[in-house]
Amino acid sequence: MMKITPVILSLFILMGCSKNEPPVLNTNDQQLSATIVSATTPPKQYYLALGDSYTIGESVSQQQSFPYQLVTKLNLKNKNFEVPTVIAKTGWTTSDLQKAIVAAKLTRKYNFVSLLIGVNNQYQGLSKTTYRTQFRDLLNTAIQFADGKVTHVSVISVPDWGLTPYGKKSGRDQAKVSADIDAFNAINREETLARGASYTNITPASRKVTSDPSLVASDGLHYSAKMYTIWVDAIIATFNRDN
Repeated sequence: MMKITPVILSLFILMGCSKNEPPVLNTNDQQLSATIVSATTPPKQYYLALGDSYTIGESVSQQQSFPYQLVTKLNLKNKNFEVPTVIAKTGWTTSDLQKAIVAAKLTRKYNFVSLLIGVNNQYQGLSKTTYRTQFRDLLNTAIQFADGKVTHVSVISVPDWGLTPYGKKSGRDQAKVSADIDAFNAINREETLARGASYTNITPASRKVTSDPSLVASDGLHYSAKMYTIWVDAIIATFNRDN
């Protein structure tokens, strides 16, 4: 029988440790590992979408709405956005959105904020002067949510609902609706550019429904996922141009 000397016994112990114990990273190794992780994984970003039925994507699935499509496309560019926070509801005017924002009691600052509001002001025949005042307040609020970074706010123009199948059956004068929509958009564009925020004009795209029915959702009034994809590309192009 082999005599086990203290030296051999020590070797057995060391061999056992090398099999069962994981290697221990020294401080430099840990710092290098953390650096690699931070270099490959960008920090989380947050997006706030403010609006009405067009923002929630009435008559399409949540994932097909433009805020969700936007986040999906941005994350393909390694932006690492969380699921969007949406404050929007069908039928809301500027006044409704103001009240909802106060009720939401949001405290986070956001990396990107979109604002699309005004179609219901136009539909209900509300004052353009009041719209300007309330829109300006909403824009200032959006900028505050973006931590004061005006180019991280994207105002989206009001689409022309009058040319949709619903609009054609509504009995409204389509030419007057279009002119009215343009007047509301002139206000939100002027206010947006005065503050230096991004402005995305999707109204011309919304008018393509007359030649492409696939841009309209099943309810005949709101827009399809295909239309929202067009809006997303326009928003990203505008945002990239301003940053």
